[in-house]
Amino acid sequence: MTETDASGSEGGRLVDGFGRVHTDLRVSVTDRCNIRCFYCMPAENIRFKPRHELLSFEEIERFVRVAARLGVNKLRLTGGEPLVRHGLADLIAKLRAIAGIEDIALTTNAMLLAEQAEGLRRAGLDRLNISLDTLDAKKFAEITRRDVLDQVLRGIFEARRVGFANIKLNAVAIRGLTESDIVPLAEFARQHGLKVRFLEYMPLDGDEAWTNDHVLSGEEILAMLAARFGPLAAIEPEDPAQPASDYRYGDGSAEVGLIQPVSQPFCHRCNRLRITAEGQVRNCLFSVQEWDARALLRGGASDEAIAALIRASVGAKRQAHGINSPEFVRPERAMFQIGG
Repeated sequence: MTETDASGSEGGRLVDGFGRVHTDLRVSVTDRCNIRCFYCMPAENIRFKPRHELLSFEEIERFVRVAARLGVNKLRLTGGEPLVRHGLADLIAKLRAIAGIEDIALTTNAMLLAEQAEGLRRAGLDRLNISLDTLDAKKFAEITRRDVLDQVLRGIFEARRVGFANIKLNAVAIRGLTESDIVPLAEFARQHGLKVRFLEYMPLDGDEAWTNDHVLSGEEILAMLAARFGPLAAIEPEDPAQPASDYRYGDGSAEVGLIQPVSQPFCHRCNRLRITAEGQVRNCLFSVQEWDARALLRGGASDEAIAALIRASVGAKRQAHGINSPEFVRPERAMFQIGG
């Protein structure tokens, strides 16, 4: 392995102390959301960041431009719910124009997608990941604390209509709650030319009620799918760093993905870093340390200083998040505050 210095650089690339090359940046554009999924945020008494504390589109653009010079080529816009940030298509157009950026994705709950899908597509958005844990309206309202399933489905179908070909459904799997939703979601995805990915429940809920007992493992999900559809075959990943393990149904009709950060952590191939809506760089979803990019962006710092901060964050990345170890420390911030 090529020697990597303590600042997280190797020939201009972002390489951590374990040889992982970082090319994927998650950009949270807001901590606000229009639903209240219990695995992400509390139901009430939420203190969102005031607007002036959030990075402006120009600040995000500058940060991404610096990151792209360090080898970042994939972006994912997250929140909160990114579609509640006014003018998001304008930001996407700015990011699309940055040299080196090859792929821009968006994670959304799709409540506002029907109205915005066409504009997002025109602005240059490549891919959509849509959160959908159940097709049962009553259970959807229980999980999200909002009765808006119809709006979400409208958003999905409108996104398909305007030409988004690569749409993935993200379904959080929770023991004692969503077992009966696994097969219906898989059938829905197969029927409509979508790909569903089942995610293990992680300890980032706003209520801090997570326990390992709530985790419905990827192995169990795969067994449920096989019982309904027959054996599934593992697929060699197109991107070795992707978080999902992909499988193809026996009839070759579709694919399904499993993201298993608890039962089968994929830290050894992680290529991601994050910046929160208020400009804090994190080298792991479960990091307990942050690097303040906003202070540099607003303090007249040079691009070289911002690059040095990014390198420092990558250079300090741990080998693994350690959820299943006695040393694991739960982050103080919930998912909506970090960026999904």
